[in-house]
Amino acid sequence: MLLGLRRPLLAGLIVMVGASGCAAPASLSDRDGRLQVVTTTGLLQDLVRNVGGPRVNVTSLVPDGADPHSYEPSLRDVRNVVYADVAFSNYVMLEEHSVIRALDANLRPEAANVSLAEDAVKYAAEIIPLVEDVTLDTVWLGLRARGDGKAHGANRASEVLLSMTAASGPGNVYGYLTGSFGDADIYFDSSNGFDPGDGYGDDTAILPADAHTHMSWAFTRPGVYEVTLSAQLRVDQRSRPVPLGESRFTFAVGVQPPNRPVQVDRGHADLTVDLDREQVYALFDPQGGGEKAQQVVPAADAVVVVPSKALSEIPAGFGFLGRPGERVYQLAQAVLGKHVHGEIDPHLWQNVRNAMAYTKVIRDTLIEKDPGGAREYRRNTETYLAELDTLDRYVRAQIGEIPAARRHLITTHDAFGYLAQAYGMSVAGFVTPNPATEPSLADRRKLTETIRNLAVPAVFLEPNLAARSSTLTQVAGEQGIRVCPIYGDTFDGEVTTYVRMMRFNADSLRDCLR
Repeated sequence: MLLGLRRPLLAGLIVMVGASGCAAPASLSDRDGRLQVVTTTGLLQDLVRNVGGPRVNVTSLVPDGADPHSYEPSLRDVRNVVYADVAFSNYVMLEEHSVIRALDANLRPEAANVSLAEDAVKYAAEIIPLVEDVTLDTVWLGLRARGDGKAHGANRASEVLLSMTAASGPGNVYGYLTGSFGDADIYFDSSNGFDPGDGYGDDTAILPADAHTHMSWAFTRPGVYEVTLSAQLRVDQRSRPVPLGESRFTFAVGVQPPNRPVQVDRGHADLTVDLDREQVYALFDPQGGGEKAQQVVPAADAVVVVPSKALSEIPAGFGFLGRPGERVYQLAQAVLGKHVHGEIDPHLWQNVRNAMAYTKVIRDTLIEKDPGGAREYRRNTETYLAELDTLDRYVRAQIGEIPAARRHLITTHDAFGYLAQAYGMSVAGFVTPNPATEPSLADRRKLTETIRNLAVPAVFLEPNLAARSSTLTQVAGEQGIRVCPIYGDTFDGEVTTYVRMMRFNADSLRDCLR
C-alpha cells in the first residue's frame, strides 16, 4: 500500500536480515558462480530465463498471483537485491514505488539497473500514452508530482511528500485510496487534527517524482471547506526534505460554489506539486485528455465542486468515515484499486513485438555483465526471438478468426491497450468503480448498454482480480453472456510463462468472442 512508503525502508533492513537468523534462504547468493539477476515481476523473470539459460540465477520480487501495483517487498526480497549483479524492472510506474526503492537503495554500485520499458524503445518498442477515460459524473480528483526534480538531485527512488496541514469546514475531510481488495489506505484525515511534531506523518501522501495517483475524497457535512496542502521533496532517506511550497484549496460540498475564476466540477484534475517551480497548484482538464491537456490553475482561482449527487452511503469496513449506512459526500476514485502511474501505459508486453524488444535489451545487459557468456546469450536470444515471432503470428491468427464486429474487449483492468492496438481489437470498457461500495445505477446501466449496443458475447476477467469483479460478473449474468479468463501482468499455477500466457489469452479471446 502506498502509505507503507512512509516507513524508512532499507536503511536498517540489511542489519535486520543478518540479525534475525530465521529468514528463509534467499534465491540469490554470493556463493553461486552464475550471474545473479533479480527482476520485479515473474513475467520479466521468465524472459531472463530464456535469454540467460543455465548461466543465470534469476528470481522475482513480486510473486506470481500478486499485484505489482501494490506489492510490498519483504526482507528476503531485499537480501536478493543485495546479491544481484543485474536488476530488471519494467518501470514507467508499473511497480509499487517501494519495490523500485528496494532495488535502487540496495543494489551494489557495480550492478546493472535496467528499466526495460524505457530502454526497449531503442529496439522499436511501441509506446501508448495514457489518456484518462472520464466515466464519472463528478470531477476525477487525484494527486500529482510534476517534473523530475533533477535540480535537487532527485532520481526515480526519490519521494514527494504532500501533507494536509490544516482544514476548516462544517465537517471532516478524508482522502483515501481503495486498494486491490477493498482495503483503504488513508492519506488525509482531519478528524483528529494535524501534528507538525511528527512532520504531519498521519496526513501525508507520498508519490514518486513525475507520477500521479487517483484517490477518493469524502466530506461528512455540506458546506465550504478550506484545505491546506504543503509539499516537500525527500531526495533520499538520509537527506533533509526540501520544501516545495504550500497552497490552500477550496471545496464546495453540496452547496452553491463561491465565486472563483475556475469551477473544477468535471473531467480530471490533480492537486499538483511542481518540483521545478516549487509550487502547489491544480492541474485541470474538463475533458479528461491527460496531462498534456491539463491547464495550471492557482489554488486561489479554483473551487472544487462536490455536488449533492455525490452523496453516498458509507460501506461496511470503512469505519474511519462513520457508521455503515451513514451518508457522506464523496468524489470516488476513478481507477479500480491502487494505481500510481506516469503518462505511459506500462503494459507493453501485451504486444509480443514489445516483448521481443525487452528480450534484446536483456541480451545486451547480460553480455555486458558477463562477456564470457556472450555466445550463449546470443544463441538463446535467437532461439527465443524465433519462438516469440511464432507467438506473435499465432496471436494475430487467433484474433483474426473473430468477426470484426465482435472484437470488443471489456475487462476488469485497463491493461490491454497494447494487445488491442497490435492485434486489431478495441477496448470497449473496463470496470472501475470503487470495489468497496455498491456500483451506482448509472455505472451498471452504462456497462449494460455497452454490452447490448455492441452485442458483446463475453467479458474478460483476470484470475487474480476475481475478488473485485462483482459488477462485471453480475452484469454479464444478467445479460446472459460469458465471463472468460484473461491474464494481464501476473502468472498463476496454470499459466507460468509469457508464451503460455499470450497463447492462453489469444485462445480465450477467440473462443469467447467468435
